Amino acid sequence: MSKVIHSGAQSFDADVLNSHVPVFVDFWAEWCGPCRIIGPIIDDLAKEFDGKVKFIKVNVDENGEIADRYQIQAIPTLIIFKNGQQVNRIVGVAPKGKYQSLVREVLGS
Repeated sequence: MSKVIHSGAQSFDADVLNSHVPVFVDFWAEWCGPCRIIGPIIDDLAKEFDGKVKFIKVNVDENGEIADRYQIQAIPTLIIFKNGQQVNRIVGVAPKGKYQSLVREVLGS
């Protein structure tokens, strides 16, 4: 079972901005090939950092207002939030190690 949470307009603020742990948000869409490539990587990271970081997916086609709020102009865009603030952003596909190092940086380890 995936530890990745799907969020949208109704729950985004509670899931992300009000979280007591850092949050890794994957802005994606069903039709996006690169988004499908990183999907299994995000699932692996969610298991690896379970309890330390939340992993959230936001479908930009279904949640345009959230995508607009964070100026998502290309997908996949991955944003790491800490204490409700954006602390890092990656646009496009990157190796799993890049995502791991960004998460560890936010965790201070």
